Amino acid sequence: MKLRKKWINPKSNLSIRRQCLLLSLNRSSLSYKAKPLSKKNDHIMRLIDQQYMRTPFYGIDRMTDYINELPYGYEVNIKRIRRLYQLMDLRAIGPRPRTTIPGLKQYKHPYLLKDINVTKCNQVWAIDITYIPTFRGHMYLFAIIDLHSRFIVGWSISNTMTTDWCLDCIESAVKKYGKPDVINSDQGAQFTSKAYTDYLKQEQIKISMDGKGRAIDNIFIERFWRTVKQEYVYINRPNNGLELYNGLEEYMRFYNYERNHSTIGKMPPALKYYNRKPIFKQTRYRA
Repeated sequence: MKLRKKWINPKSNLSIRRQCLLLSLNRSSLSYKAKPLSKKNDHIMRLIDQQYMRTPFYGIDRMTDYINELPYGYEVNIKRIRRLYQLMDLRAIGPRPRTTIPGLKQYKHPYLLKDINVTKCNQVWAIDITYIPTFRGHMYLFAIIDLHSRFIVGWSISNTMTTDWCLDCIESAVKKYGKPDVINSDQGAQFTSKAYTDYLKQEQIKISMDGKGRAIDNIFIERFWRTVKQEYVYINRPNNGLELYNGLEEYMRFYNYERNHSTIGKMPPALKYYNRKPIFKQTRYRA
């Protein structure tokens, strides 16, 4: 089937429907190459990302007003900002009306961290995805943070947000550092999928999910997003995915092994995680 699809010529004198009929293909089985983002949308997404880091309580209405007030001549409507918010997987902090249709109930789970006391490493991991701008487009960053030590046990970048991508990173972290008792996430499509929930149940890892519209339930990794963007992304804007990966790899070593974290006694997360001073390769960053 995939080979036959290559025979379809959209510039042919024959219509697409006629070509499908001649090749015995179902017209609805054809897929089109996604149209790339326009330069205007890409620039607006960068502006939204930077402002969201400063004012995470901005909803779609207020962000639309902010973009329209900038001296760039932009006149955008609320539909465009809503679409870009969805593409960037952004949600304003604070309550919001119930306007979305819930997914399959069996793949959603309650928030388990409300009354839990995190006293040891690998007790609770938090996961999330964020948008990362580059000069030639954008990428997505997935990360896993240990809540007790603030140690980043896994991370990965991709140009698409898929369940398999997230699972590959989680499996690598489990293989390297062991299984946590609980993994907390939001209710994104990647984390309310059958593949994700089946894997965690198979590994006997408890599943915790933020309440609908409650970004502060996963505040630890939200704070990490602000840190990595302000300390690396915005001052070292990468040109492409490879440059972003290399830069993040160096920054993650700095964050884990060199950067003192005020909420864990002004020590690097790795010192808290391993309960000893680990051996590491020093980076160019300085705390």
